[in-house]
Amino acid sequence: MATLRALECLVALVDTGSVTKAAAALHLSQPALSHQIASLERELDTPVVERLSRGVRVTAAGMAAAAEARAALRAAGRAVQAGRDVGAGRAGRLRLACAETMTVWLLLPVLRRWRTRRPDVQLDLMEFTSSDTMVEILMAGEADLVVGPEPTGTTAYLEQLGDEEMVVVAAGDHRFAGQPSVTVDELLDEPFVHYTPDNGNAAWVDQFVSAHQVSLTPVLRTRSPRTAAQLAGAGMGVTIVPASALTARPAGVVRRFEPRIHRGVVAMTSTPSDALVSQFLADLRRRGLPVVHTAA
Repeated sequence: MATLRALECLVALVDTGSVTKAAAALHLSQPALSHQIASLERELDTPVVERLSRGVRVTAAGMAAAAEARAALRAAGRAVQAGRDVGAGRAGRLRLACAETMTVWLLLPVLRRWRTRRPDVQLDLMEFTSSDTMVEILMAGEADLVVGPEPTGTTAYLEQLGDEEMVVVAAGDHRFAGQPSVTVDELLDEPFVHYTPDNGNAAWVDQFVSAHQVSLTPVLRTRSPRTAAQLAGAGMGVTIVPASALTARPAGVVRRFEPRIHRGVVAMTSTPSDALVSQFLADLRRRGLPVVHTAA
C-alpha cells in the first residue's frame, strides 16, 4: 500500500517539476524523496517519473496517480483536522441521558450555550424517569453522559453536582397552604398522588416515608413528577416532587419539609477523560443547581 508520504512526494514533483524543488518544498533530502518515489514505483509496478539529463518528467501513470493522490491527501488532511477538533471538544457527538425533570431545570442553559459556541458538536438527548435505567443505557454504551438522581448503584465514574430539594405540593385550599412547612408525619392519611413503579421517585418516596414510619394512601399514580405536581395542585391529593419538577409552576401551593429534605444529583460517565464529556461536565459545575422557590 502506497504511503501518504510517497503520494505527497509524487504531487510535489508534479507541481515543481524538479526533485530539488520538491524535496525543498517537503523539507526532505533529495535521496529521501527519491526513496519515496522508488517505493511508489514498486507498488505501482511501473515508473512514475523518467530521469532526464536535466531533471525528471512525470509519466502518464505518475500523472494519473497524482490526480488521485491529491484527493487522498485532502481526505487525510480532513481526517487529521477532524481528529484534532474532536480531541479538542470543537466537534463530534455527545449523547446525553437525563432525568426528564432536569432537562429544562438544569441542562437547558448549558445546551443553549453549546448550541451557540460549539455548532459542530451534535447533541443527542434522551430523557428517562429512572436513574437505574439510565445507568443501564450508559453501561450498554448507548449514552456518554448521564445526569439525574443518584442510582441504586453503578461502577461508572460518578460526580456529585449538588443536592436537589424534595418538596410537597397541595391544592391552594388545602390545610398545608396555611403552613410555612410540612412534616413527614402530616402526610399520614392524606390522599397521595404517587408514582408508577417504573419511575425512580416511587422507590424513593416509599423508602423515605418508611424510614419515618409513615404509611401513604395513594389515590392514583403517574409516571411524571410534573403531572403529579399539577394533579396535587388541582386538588387530587398531595404529592412529593423534586424541585426540578417545578419549572412549570403548578396550581396550588409548594411547601418545604421540616426539616428540609434533599437528594443528590449526579453526573455519570464511562469516559470521564473524553473531551466533550469533560467539558460538558465543567459547564454543569459552573452552572450549579438552580435554587428552589416555594412561595405560593
